[in-house]
Amino acid sequence: MARRRKRKSRRRQEGRKILEHVPQYNIESGEDKPVTAARKYIQAAGIIPPALLLVKRNEHTTDRYFWAEKGLFGAQYVEENHFLFPSLRVLESHEEKAVVAGHSR
Repeated sequence: MARRRKRKSRRRQEGRKILEHVPQYNIESGEDKPVTAARKYIQAAGIIPPALLLVKRNEHTTDRYFWAEKGLFGAQYVEENHFLFPSLRVLESHEEKAVVAGHSR
């Protein structure tokens, strides 16, 4: 039996493109839970929002978090609801201007 493809959400794809322009930090969770490791790293490194943290839980699993002015969020939530985050609106407007400029040539 043929397997149906999962529909990709346009809103989430758009959010993913916007997050590509945010600084990324790769860290290991160590003994801590991934979200705790992310919070400790943010505190220790003095990271300012917006930022994307990729926390390696084990050799197979990496958790993704978004550091915003409002706190720490799961990256998937931010991809789907990127319009709720003011720091991403600035990136979104720059991206739209770049796309418009690219089409005018």
